[in-house]
Amino acid sequence: MTAMPPNKMLKELKLNHIAVGYQGTPVVQDANFRIVEGEIGCLLGPSGCGKSTLLRAIAGFEPLMAGDISLDNEVISSSETTVSPEKRSIGMVFQDIALFPHLSIGENIAFGLKHWSKQEANARIDYLLELVGLAGYKDRYPDSLSGGQQQRVALARAIAPKPKLLLMDEPFSGLDAKLREELVPDIRAILLHEKVSAILVTHDQAEAFAMADRVAIMEAGKILQVGTPYEIYHEPVSRFVAMFIGQGDFLPAVVCGANCVHSDLGEIHGDMDHGFQSGEKVDLLVRPDDILHDDDSEFKGLIVSKWFRGSYFLYRVKLPSGKVTYCFASSHHNHSIGQEIGLTVNLDHLVMFPIEAKA
Repeated sequence: MTAMPPNKMLKELKLNHIAVGYQGTPVVQDANFRIVEGEIGCLLGPSGCGKSTLLRAIAGFEPLMAGDISLDNEVISSSETTVSPEKRSIGMVFQDIALFPHLSIGENIAFGLKHWSKQEANARIDYLLELVGLAGYKDRYPDSLSGGQQQRVALARAIAPKPKLLLMDEPFSGLDAKLREELVPDIRAILLHEKVSAILVTHDQAEAFAMADRVAIMEAGKILQVGTPYEIYHEPVSRFVAMFIGQGDFLPAVVCGANCVHSDLGEIHGDMDHGFQSGEKVDLLVRPDDILHDDDSEFKGLIVSKWFRGSYFLYRVKLPSGKVTYCFASSHHNHSIGQEIGLTVNLDHLVMFPIEAKA
């Protein structure tokens, strides 16, 4: 396969204390984010948190109220100036795939190659169709393709002119869960192969974790935490991040020494990130994978609800203290609601927050 001309890879995209808003009212405030060569980033948060607004600002569609955005050390947006979108070497893929229905697949991909020679453009189109698994589809039309195939064509069209950066705004939300699960890692592999850095906007954490190297958690127009998917899940810096990422419960606990707490699960030893003092009351984060079903355990819980997830059951169990929490069990252990089961605590990293004051 031939892919020419050579790629101009992103070295760094940096958002420096930026604010974006409408009619003088900030929607995004004091946002800092950075990705470097070869990275795929993600803006993850609930609907209305400002993540799409932030993406549009990176693309050049929204002016900044404060701060600046630089691409390879060149300021492309500030409160004083904005480089037009077409001059930023940035591609975009939207939730609405928006392929041109009257153009063939090849013509759709060629849309961004107007300044290439015909020979180079045809070589690039053939190369990309093979890369996205659609070799031989060049003369077909969008309405003859499935949703997943259309999304692959949209990706090929966006990366055809070899942008430094690709922005993706909820591109998989219109696809069914199984197709999305199959397509996301494929798209990541294609981007890495093409050496295209990217930023994904999504509200789906599984999608974010499967696609991104670096994740920014957003809420109410602010970036609360930036880190790897592992860091975001296991080392949340706030209650919102802890509860938005994955399922979990907060159990009251008391610090009983270095790397030790006492809670409704008994005395637990594990690594602690924060400098809590012995005797201090805290809320301990407990996720479903921290408590496992164990027939041989003397510590019991009462099943109050259950969900079958194929390879496992997710139970809600009432502890002897009366607190309710999640529990994982193998799908072979099909217990009934109201049945008592043995539990083992599998918690070696302690995530805690100070007790919240009652309103």
